[in-house]
Amino acid sequence: MNIDDAFLKFALLGAEWVLWLLVILSVVSIGVMIERLVYFLRGWFDMVRATKLLRSRLDEGGGRDAREAFEKSAGSPEVRILLAGMEREDDGVQAVEEAMGARRAVEKVLLEKNLSFLGTLGPTAPFIGLFGTVLGIIGAFHNLATNPQGGIGVVMTQLSEALVATAAGLLVAIPAVVLYNVFMRAAQRKITNANVLSGLYLSWLQGRAARDGGDDG
Repeated sequence: MNIDDAFLKFALLGAEWVLWLLVILSVVSIGVMIERLVYFLRGWFDMVRATKLLRSRLDEGGGRDAREAFEKSAGSPEVRILLAGMEREDDGVQAVEEAMGARRAVEKVLLEKNLSFLGTLGPTAPFIGLFGTVLGIIGAFHNLATNPQGGIGVVMTQLSEALVATAAGLLVAIPAVVLYNVFMRAAQRKITNANVLSGLYLSWLQGRAARDGGDDG
């Protein structure tokens, strides 16, 4: 058996297995979407309120008071990054920055968990569907060649069935692309929020260090 015969034999398997593959991929993608949606909803964060709270607590009670206030809402990535630095307050500004940076890297990984699957599925699912359509077209014309009595009606029926694979690929791809972009923007926004809070805290910490240094002088 030469390579042409081997590929033809494979192509004649039809597009049904491709459709089942797309069904499996769609189920997995729905699971990822639900898991990410729940994760982001649990980590919902009121940035305006948090900024005001951080400033007021730092001005009125210092770092310890601010830390106690934010420990109550440690379910969001922004707060976990901030608290990682606050825990190292007595070790100096550099230690605080390093602790925040390390925690920021961890939270970024958690925020983007499984999103690479959606990002890969979106562009590739239409091609998987198109591949199924091509297999269906090959099968339709092969059946016409081996059974001319079937007529154009049979071929058109098989071609329409083959096009279903392309439609299925698009149906899988569109939600994956949309929600991938939504979740990535949400993740980037949370990292930006964390940077803002970290900057406010570090600014306060540096100001306190400067004042303490001036008092010592």
